[in-house]
Formats: sequence, C-alpha cells, structure tokens
Amino acid sequence: MSPDDSTILFENAPASLRRGELRAFAAELSKSVGGARPFTCVITSDSALRRLNRDFLKHDYATDVLSFPSGQRSGSLGDIAISIDRAREQARQFGHSLATEIRILMLHGVLHLKGFDHETDNGKMQRAEARWRREFGLPLGLIERASAKAAS
Repeated sequence: MSPDDSTILFENAPASLRRGELRAFAAELSKSVGGARPFTCVITSDSALRRLNRDFLKHDYATDVLSFPSGQRSGSLGDIAISIDRAREQARQFGHSLATEIRILMLHGVLHLKGFDHETDNGKMQRAEARWRREFGLPLGLIERASAKAAS
C-alpha cells in the first residue's frame, strides 16, 4: 500500500465482511469521486459515532456516517466514520448486504469530504450522489431515502 492509498480501519466489523472488496471500492472512490485524493474511513460502533457526533457537532445521538474534511487542497480528503450498527440495520431495512450499505455510506461520506452539503446546496449533492450511485451500481442513496421518507 502506498502512502497515497485510502485506508479503511475495521474497528468493529464482522469477520464475514469482505475487507478486500471494500478497500478496492475505497480506492475507486478516491480515484473517481475524490480526484485521486485518499481518505481514511473507520468502521466502528454506534457508541463511537455518538461520541464523535457529540464532541464535534454537538449532537448527542448516533448516526450512520460522519465526515471530517481535511480542509486542504492536496493530500488527504479527510476522515469518514461509519457505524457498523447503523449500516447493519439499514442493510436489513433496505434489503441488501452489509457491504453494499457500507459502500453507500462511504460514497455519501466522500461527497461530504469534497465539500457537498445536502442541507444547503439546493440538490447539488443529491444529484452527485445519484450519478455516482448509478455509476457504481448501488441502490438508493441516503439523500434519496430521506426524500422518499419525507414525501410519505
């Protein structure tokens, strides 16, 4: 692994999760979405995401994915944290594999690292997420799910 590669840390991931496939996906995300800039992703627990969310964003609850952009124009894009607990629950809810859900969350996180913000960008991130989701053959993304839920 070169110093320019993205890194995935499997802190609380089950042994059945195919780590090599997720590392390959992270490399593809880095290359195609991230402008060939690496990122670090930790797959961890709900409690760790809750702690990060509380400490950095002042929200005292667990969430599925958090992104921490580096703020640099070169080098690493930043860091992503994914809750394995939320990913497992959402995979079950939407009828796909845990690995697929982690890919969806990783894509969402990388878009945030690139500066997209679905809460303020008038659909720009949603369009980017949908485009890349189709490119990677992924099911509905996080923003589309939230939009569908809000409409019902």
